[in-house]
Amino acid sequence: MYRIGIDLGGTTIKAGVVDESFRVLSSCAMPTASELGAETLVRQMIDLAEKAAAQARISMEQVEAFGLGVPGTANRRTGLMEYANNLCFENEPLPDMLRQHFGRPVRFTNDANAAAWGEYLAGCGRGSRSMVMVTLGTGIGGGVILDGKLYEGCNYAAGEFGHFTIKYDGRRCACGRRGCFEAYASASALVRMARQAVKSPAGRESLLLKLCEGDAGRIDGAMVFAAKSAGDGTAEKVTEKYLHYLSIGITDLINIFQPEILCIGGGLSQAGEALLAPLRELTNPGIYTRTSKVNTRILSAALGNQAGIIGAAMLED
Repeated sequence: MYRIGIDLGGTTIKAGVVDESFRVLSSCAMPTASELGAETLVRQMIDLAEKAAAQARISMEQVEAFGLGVPGTANRRTGLMEYANNLCFENEPLPDMLRQHFGRPVRFTNDANAAAWGEYLAGCGRGSRSMVMVTLGTGIGGGVILDGKLYEGCNYAAGEFGHFTIKYDGRRCACGRRGCFEAYASASALVRMARQAVKSPAGRESLLLKLCEGDAGRIDGAMVFAAKSAGDGTAEKVTEKYLHYLSIGITDLINIFQPEILCIGGGLSQAGEALLAPLRELTNPGIYTRTSKVNTRILSAALGNQAGIIGAAMLED
């Protein structure tokens, strides 16, 4: 039997067929018609699921269940998608709407939780009993797996790692608080630091300006790490500052959860060991159990865009 996972994003919807070995047999995507309401989005998800099944050459009768990752609060008790700041509706019963069409079980969770669950089952967390995933993108999100179970909290909104404070009375975050982890350690924060740095007198000869063809507004995280790897002094200073902030939050999460795996996902995870090696070095002195025989391993996410599809497909009640 097979399952279909649907990853509902603010800009793109993806769907894929997943087998019992957590392999994605086929997948397809389309732009999210977020402004047209819940019924239109459900129609899009149905079309994508049916297209993915056709590409995998299976019938819908062979699909035992569907899973949905959503960019907002997914209340599994009520079955309502309560809120998403980039979709134009609230309190919609998305799983029930899909269930009525397919006549199969439909489970859902927050998209970051779905990605974490996918990485735990089939990616860098495979074989472990506990994993914390931190996604470094426009913001910072993540998910927690403890004792082999996805932890969602009393209101199904656990894993908002971007919004604990790492700098008292610091920079204002988009959430309204000050000094949040997200405001200092997201990919957006890294890019902000780099764009500011190249405007300084010392940064005017930076390789970063060549990579972005003189337009600082085009700098992204990949450029920063590429320039650092090439020995650019400005990029090295920016990444040193960024990694300092990132290590504070990662150390705190390790000390709180003591997971077997700390998984770094999101766009910045593509920097690989250029990011992870100095991060491990910076976090180690602050880890409370650093002298223990067993300690948390900091690894990159392994599944890329397939994590959300796999995790959604494999959700359980």
